[in-house]
Amino acid sequence: MSPRILFAAPEAQWPLWRPHLLAAFAGTGLDVALTDDPAGPWTFDYVIYAPGGAVRDFTPFTRLKAVQSLWAGVERIVTNATLTVPLCRMVDPGLTRGMVEWVVAHVMRYHVGTDLHVLGQDGVWRNGIVPPLAPDRVVAVLGLGELGRAVAAALVALGFDVVGWSRAPREIAGIRTFAGEAGLLDALREAEIVVTLLPATPDTERLIDARRLAALPAGARLVNPGRGSLLDDTALLEALDSGHLAHATLDVFRAEPLPPDHPFWAHPRVTVTPHIAADTRPETASLIVAENVRRGETGEPFLHVVDRSRGY
Repeated sequence: MSPRILFAAPEAQWPLWRPHLLAAFAGTGLDVALTDDPAGPWTFDYVIYAPGGAVRDFTPFTRLKAVQSLWAGVERIVTNATLTVPLCRMVDPGLTRGMVEWVVAHVMRYHVGTDLHVLGQDGVWRNGIVPPLAPDRVVAVLGLGELGRAVAAALVALGFDVVGWSRAPREIAGIRTFAGEAGLLDALREAEIVVTLLPATPDTERLIDARRLAALPAGARLVNPGRGSLLDDTALLEALDSGHLAHATLDVFRAEPLPPDHPFWAHPRVTVTPHIAADTRPETASLIVAENVRRGETGEPFLHVVDRSRGY
C-alpha cells in the first residue's frame, strides 16, 4: 500500500512545497499519496509538520509512523502529549547555509565596523579607526549542534579565534571548546562577539542573563539567531543602556512578530531582523523529508530524531 502523507503546515506553504515534495518522493521510487487535507487522520502514515497548521491533536492518527518537522526548532511541538511516535527535526543543507551566511555577515559587520560608515554619512572623515585582523578577534559560538558547528567552521575559515560552548564537552577541530556553567563564563570572558545558537529548552531559558552579560568584556557585541527565550530581555537592555554591551543584533524574539512598541525597535544599539537568519527551503528540505519517509518504509532508522528528554 502506498504511504499516505499529510502536509500539516500553514495553508500558504502548500503550493510552495508541493512540487518540491513530489519531485523528491519521485527520486526515492516510492509511490506516495500526498495531501494537505487532514480528513481521515487514521489513514495517514506520516505527517509533515510546521506550527500554524490545522493539526494539534495527533490522537486520531492511529496509523502514524513519524512526524517530520519543517523547522530546526521543535519547541512548539515537542511537549505535545498526543504525539507518541518519533518526531524528526529539520536538518537541511539550505537552512544551514542560510544561517552561516547570515551570521558571518553580521559578525563581519561588527568586526570591520561597517555601521560606523554606513550610518555615519555626516561629512566626518573617520580614517583613523583600524579594526584588528580576524585572528586577533575572539568570537564565541554558544551551541555546537549542526548549526553551531557550521557557523564556527565558517568563522574559523575566515581566520577568527573561535571559542565554542555546549552543555556537554565536545572536541571540534580548529576551535577551543568549553562546557558547563564554569565553561560558559570562561567563554564569555574572552568573547568580543557572541553568537547564540542554542535550542529553546527549560535549561536555556534566559541563559544570557545579567550575570553572564557582565562576564563579557566591555564593548562586546551579541548576535542572536537562535531563540528569543535564550535572552533575559530586561538584562540585555540594561547592559546596552550602560554601554557595557556595545550592540545587539536580534533575529528571534519571545513574541513574533515583535510588537511595534517593543523597546528593541527604537533602541540605538539594537538591530532587529524579522526571523530571517535561516529559513527552511523547500527545494533542499524536501529531499530530507522524502529520505525519512523512505527510511520509515524500509525499516531504517529515521534521521534527526528528537530526544524528548532534552527537548531537541
